[in-house]
Amino acid sequence: MHHNSLSVSTHSPSPALSPSLPHQTNHTPTPQSPQAIKSEPGTVKPEPMDTASTNSSNMLESSSTMQAILAFLKKNNLTSTEEQLKAELAKVQGGASAPTVQPDTEVGNVLAAYKSDDDPTSYEAAYSDLEVFVENSLDMYRHELALILYPVFVHMYLELVYNQHEEPAKHFIALFGPRQESYYQEDIKKLSFVTKKEHMKGNELMDNFNTSQFTVRMSRDTYTQLRQQKKHLSEKKHSLLWNVIQEHLYLDVYEGLPRSKSQIDSTAGAMTGEANRQANKAKVYYGLLREPDVAPLPQEEDEEGEDGDKPKKKKKKENILAKKSKNDPNAPIATRMPFPEMKDSDKMEKARAIRESYKRANLGPDNIPSICMYSLMNVSSRVTSVNISDDSSLVAAGFSDSIIKVWTLLPHKLRKLKSADALKDINREADDVLHRMMEETSGETSKSLVGHSGPVYGLSFNPDKSLLLSCGEDGVARLWSLQTWTCLVCYKGHMFPAWDCTFSPSGYYFATSGHDRTARLWATDQSQPLRIFHGHFSDVDCLAFHPNSNYVGTGSSDRSLRLWDCVTGNCVRLMTGHKSAVLCLAFSPDGRFLASGSSDRRVLVWDIAYGHLLAELSHHKSIISGLAFSREGTVLASSAIDSTIAVWDFAKLTNEAALEDVNVTHNPDVMKESEHMLLGNYRTKNTPVLHLHFTRRNLLLASGPFEG
Repeated sequence: MHHNSLSVSTHSPSPALSPSLPHQTNHTPTPQSPQAIKSEPGTVKPEPMDTASTNSSNMLESSSTMQAILAFLKKNNLTSTEEQLKAELAKVQGGASAPTVQPDTEVGNVLAAYKSDDDPTSYEAAYSDLEVFVENSLDMYRHELALILYPVFVHMYLELVYNQHEEPAKHFIALFGPRQESYYQEDIKKLSFVTKKEHMKGNELMDNFNTSQFTVRMSRDTYTQLRQQKKHLSEKKHSLLWNVIQEHLYLDVYEGLPRSKSQIDSTAGAMTGEANRQANKAKVYYGLLREPDVAPLPQEEDEEGEDGDKPKKKKKKENILAKKSKNDPNAPIATRMPFPEMKDSDKMEKARAIRESYKRANLGPDNIPSICMYSLMNVSSRVTSVNISDDSSLVAAGFSDSIIKVWTLLPHKLRKLKSADALKDINREADDVLHRMMEETSGETSKSLVGHSGPVYGLSFNPDKSLLLSCGEDGVARLWSLQTWTCLVCYKGHMFPAWDCTFSPSGYYFATSGHDRTARLWATDQSQPLRIFHGHFSDVDCLAFHPNSNYVGTGSSDRSLRLWDCVTGNCVRLMTGHKSAVLCLAFSPDGRFLASGSSDRRVLVWDIAYGHLLAELSHHKSIISGLAFSREGTVLASSAIDSTIAVWDFAKLTNEAALEDVNVTHNPDVMKESEHMLLGNYRTKNTPVLHLHFTRRNLLLASGPFEG
């Protein structure tokens, strides 16, 4: 058996490549489940659910009741239910009392939209004509019009397959597929394997194209140009094209000038088109909650000489902290999300954090952070995840052989709790009761936790580092005690591998995400999830809690990011712009910005107040694997699996970003000249950097497996 050891090393240049995240397979997705909510004291209260069951016989008994129900649905923004109800009413009033037979039940009604009696050869001609029309239109409209080419291409191909024209379909995709944007090629390749009507069932990609309309945003003028296009095409071709557009595209038309190619490119690339404007309308309370009133611990006696002026300085800083926490107009009300009372140990930890923050290095262009690299040497199997506790005293690593290892980064060793009999004899009032509880002889520098039945993909310490959360291929989230070093609870909810898990910054709540395309919010004391966040069209690969714990951000293989409200369970932001799967997320300490890293080798920075993309940071040559903000938010660090770490000037970025252009109908201009934001870049010898973490004093810790 190999020996796992942990060594500290500094940088030295030399290239490295390593296997990255596991490839995700196409399982049949689980159907959208209703939110599983358990309403108990201390959990988030559910919203009223819609219970408008359409029963046509007694539906018309009283039209006033009907009006009341419709008003209720409208008030609670349950638009789809309202529309269905109106449609049902129309049927009943129209005397259509006979049950309507659903055509083609075996594939469901969504695919029935592909029924068409057209001649298979007319598709190619119609698509070529559309291409010519786009190519010949004026420059100012051309780029927005080009947005409809991809969704029309996909649905024409699917229509050919559905109507069993196999050869014309193959010819169609071979002819027009390579002409689509580079970031769609992977999807087109998957699509090309769907050649028979039977293949269309249960295919992840298919489900997405059918159940959701592809969103295309265009200006009113561009839309007018598109309508005029009817004149250019013969009757048959244009009906074919317009049927596809009306059935499968959602044209989000805005007033204003058409966008340029670079503006369009910056937000294009998601699986189902761009976010429409309605998706980012809801208000997000991104401000921070007031800090609890905790007196900082007395300063340690290690500052010699300047002892005299220390208290003065401390007092000043205390006021700054208090002032900062009082007036944040964008913060949610403190009771919006219920939390348990703070324990004494939490208060101690908070006080320790405040004391540490007094000694924090202020980072910036003139003061770049030092980096301490922890390399995992001689590991017996592949390292699949790494996490460092908030106070930087513990590091945990998950391995592909299902083992989790925890190391201490401090001189004192990891001890375990005494037996129950021995604990009875301890004086509970003693000051050092927490030390007395631990077995003196049991000290080790590392501990192993065994319980998962597959690779461990996610790890997270709770704020007071008494618990460790893990998740993996077996779909189970496990909560481990770091006092007894045993598994306390298994949370079963995900049907397929769980890719990530994270504790809320205040503890108690945690979130998991996985291959079943959902993220879930849990509380440590409940066995069922409190919220199921359903909306992504592919695996949810990563998640992060907002600093105020009211929101969870998720990144997905559908190339989009979403922000979810933990209280209502709604998706309040949808952000598109990545050209490949989103693999890591980090919120800025002030709660306003979100950074995301992807396998498209770029880091994107988002303003969650409006859902706008602010900047694109291109530097890494490989998959982004880690992101971290410094404690005061002036520096952003990113790492990639090619053994590089980049340090960015985030304060400069936010100063220069177009934060004021928020009333524009579309995204403000995205900053792409990222090299002048780069404060430094570093290489490790041969260690893909899987995790980044800033200590409370702003030392950057990095970690990964040495691949010599």
